[in-house]
Amino acid sequence: MSNSSVPAGGWHVAQGDHHELHVGYRDEAAYTAAVRALVDDKVASRLAARDHTLWGPAAEDEAGKRLAWVGLSEASRSMISDIAELEVELREQEIYRVVLCGMGGSSLAPEVICQCDEVELVVLDSSDPDFVRSAVEQRLEETVVVVSSKSGGTVETDSQRRAFEKAFADAGIDATERIVVVTDPGSPLEKSAREAGYRVFLADPEVGGRYSALTAFGLVPSGLAGANVAELLDQAEAIRPALEADSVDNPGLRLGALLGVANLAGADKLALTSVGAPYSGFGDWVEQLVAESTGKDGKGILPVVVDSLDAPNFTPNTPDEVLVAFGPAHAQRADKIRPSSGWGATIDASLGAQMLLWEYATAVAGRIIGINPFDQPDVESAKAAAREMLDGGGATPQAAFTDGAVAVFASDGWLPEGTATVAGAVEALLAQLDGKRGYVAVQAYLDRHRDARLAAVRDRLAVRTGRPVTFGWGPRFLHSTGQYHKGGPATGVYLQVTGQPEADLAVPDRPFTFHEFITAQAVGDGRVLADEGRPVLRLHVSSPADLDAVLGVLG
Repeated sequence: MSNSSVPAGGWHVAQGDHHELHVGYRDEAAYTAAVRALVDDKVASRLAARDHTLWGPAAEDEAGKRLAWVGLSEASRSMISDIAELEVELREQEIYRVVLCGMGGSSLAPEVICQCDEVELVVLDSSDPDFVRSAVEQRLEETVVVVSSKSGGTVETDSQRRAFEKAFADAGIDATERIVVVTDPGSPLEKSAREAGYRVFLADPEVGGRYSALTAFGLVPSGLAGANVAELLDQAEAIRPALEADSVDNPGLRLGALLGVANLAGADKLALTSVGAPYSGFGDWVEQLVAESTGKDGKGILPVVVDSLDAPNFTPNTPDEVLVAFGPAHAQRADKIRPSSGWGATIDASLGAQMLLWEYATAVAGRIIGINPFDQPDVESAKAAAREMLDGGGATPQAAFTDGAVAVFASDGWLPEGTATVAGAVEALLAQLDGKRGYVAVQAYLDRHRDARLAAVRDRLAVRTGRPVTFGWGPRFLHSTGQYHKGGPATGVYLQVTGQPEADLAVPDRPFTFHEFITAQAVGDGRVLADEGRPVLRLHVSSPADLDAVLGVLG
């Protein structure tokens, strides 16, 4: 990582009643020209009018079905009273614990919304049997479960629902009073839920999953948990006029131009951190939005979420990173953001305003980069590979070697013959890293609460390699950065960590267990990455207690 900072060519402030955006740029002429072109082409007003031609002919079909998010701050108000009514009903029955079964956009938005309002929401977005069991077995008598799936066929969510249905039945609890479904109209889940007698909320089918924060997917679980979702819509509505204006001070155009122009100039990583924001987990939501929207056709923006301004990859940082901090203006100053690339920003806005701002900016960046920000062509490949493994297809992977409690698996072609230690395998993987353009992706298919300490390896590997390092919990990142890993630039190396659970858990009425499922997801995604020529190393620990063996090496 570079220890010297190259000052930006200038800073521009886009300030309104409901936002403050400082943008730093290395190339003032290129940045100013890009903003001016966006204004002259009336991109903001055309986007507000749902003009599906903004991203070129190849994107028109998909964009034509995915632009309703621009009006959600008004359109979603009709469901607020229904959510509030159900919340009161549940409280009267002394049902206080809300569990959300969902993946990707169905879980990341509610998680940060509830964090911001400091209300409890249990997010079950994993196939790890220990993680699932802990969610199912706790406080069942006071639990309502929100099952969220846009397609209605998400296997993780279906498996989680089945586990809760069995638990309710075993406890003598009527599931029709405890399960709420959020899905798109006409999905298989809508049909089965209505047949089962569950309460159903329908989302707008013309909003993609990662743009769905202000639809039923974001609002229903958050509202039932006690978050003020009406205020969230108010916040988004307040910034909407600024985002729809064909003006050089439009914050969506400003931020989108920053991301797009910097990307074309070689800064294709986006380091994100919170500075005093009440929604510090917002970076995880942005990560999915940006990575899945832009990572395709060998292009894209890779978000790197870090804990603070002083975290590696933010301070110090590399010449291919754009630095963005979000939080109250009084807690941060532009001169604290010192990107080696010269590209950076600070953003102060409420959560609802931030969400709509980033959605606009991501769509704008996609136009500049030259991609369709609304499809995800490589997400299905990992799902298909996992299904193939569960169906008995494909060769069972064989460990290259075992070192104590850790079995080591490696994709073909890069692990030196004779490597016999975990440390040696990790060193060999990192040796594949491009010192100027590369990144390391750590992917942990474990219990993200129990094994949270593993996340510390992100900072350690960033210091060790001097390169951007991301950390994702599997399988949830497969619905997020997984698109970028396979569709974006071929500059990553991939470190998977898997393990034996404390105990496996059956998926009711399915021919596989949760452990078999999560293993298939890890192996399947690794196989797809390897087929794309990406180096993949998997470290499999023999029990949760043996995770320290991996931590010791990666530290």
